[in-house]
Amino acid sequence: MTHRVAIVGAGPSGFYAADGLLRARPDLHIDIIDRLPTPYGLVRAGVAPDHQGTKAIVRQFEKLLGQPDVRFAGNIDVGRDISWDEFDAAYDAVIVATGMVIDKKLGIPGEDLPHVWGSWRLVGWLNGHPDFRAGPDLSQVKSVAVIGNGNVALDVARVLAKSADEMAKSDIVPEAGAAIASAPLTDIYVIGRRGPEHASFTNNELAEMGRLARAVSVTDAKALDVAPPATDPTPERLRKTKNLEILKGFAGHKAGEKPVTVHFLFGAVPKAIRPGEVELSTGTLKADLLVTCIGYGGEEFPKRDDVFPVGWAKRGPTGTIPTNRAESHAVAQQVLAFLKDRDPKSGPDVLPIAVDAAGWHRIDKHEVAAGAALGRPRVKLTDWQALLDIAQDR
Repeated sequence: MTHRVAIVGAGPSGFYAADGLLRARPDLHIDIIDRLPTPYGLVRAGVAPDHQGTKAIVRQFEKLLGQPDVRFAGNIDVGRDISWDEFDAAYDAVIVATGMVIDKKLGIPGEDLPHVWGSWRLVGWLNGHPDFRAGPDLSQVKSVAVIGNGNVALDVARVLAKSADEMAKSDIVPEAGAAIASAPLTDIYVIGRRGPEHASFTNNELAEMGRLARAVSVTDAKALDVAPPATDPTPERLRKTKNLEILKGFAGHKAGEKPVTVHFLFGAVPKAIRPGEVELSTGTLKADLLVTCIGYGGEEFPKRDDVFPVGWAKRGPTGTIPTNRAESHAVAQQVLAFLKDRDPKSGPDVLPIAVDAAGWHRIDKHEVAAGAALGRPRVKLTDWQALLDIAQDR
């Protein structure tokens, strides 16, 4: 007998953990489990649909699914289909890679109004997540407020600002792409509650906002007479210094130079939300749609010796996809050390496999074929039942 490890969550951190385990122990039996019928987590459902280069990381993960002792088990909701106690009896160790998919709240009046969307919900709609098939009504949306100063806020602003031609090679859900293209959008406000020296944008993503076909990015030069905190580590200071240079370039642009203007506002704290507007510490702003990009929370999981969190479930919603590799490999080493002197458990295989790797490959083939007909990477299936029907060859 050999040890069996369950990885709950088929996103990047889960796959990197599997990779770390197999590099040292190719004899391990590993089950990668996800509540969705599809693997790859944040890469499929969270990365902006126009960043296909980032999504290409799945080619590495696909190789892992081909390993003989690795199983993918999709459409399994831990707690609904199988309990954590059953996991404990059946597996020698459990790696929790469930991420964080609950939008954090601003905690201000009006946050529950229908035109207020969390970024996870909005990006899920753009990406065809089956839980978020219905998007916001954009037919009357002229101005959008995006609250946040990280890459997710840039993703939201950029995808809303891009032209249909710029999105043509993306895997955005066609209905979402059509809704954005036909919206009467003129202004997008990216609102930072602190100053620009604290923004967590990465340089490439911020610079991309200055190269959009139908949108011009602007900001107030007076807000940029600042420097990164001296206490920051050198890489952080360099990143923030470059961001300030990019923003100074935006300050030379004028609103209205292109059909859509993206305004970068800093030191503007949201105080209240009302229909059609948001009250900031600096004044009131028109906002037909407001998107919060202020981070995420996660669901609870057991805290036991044989349970090892990884990725966002471990450290919170920080870092980029490559950040997970080193951390996941380190957690894999912790798991291997835990297993070293323990006999494998002899409990039964309790995993109800609703969608296996072959089922996922049927979904993948279907989506890629549908995309090829439109000149796109894929057209995603967004309906739960349709996903299961294709996966199970019904």
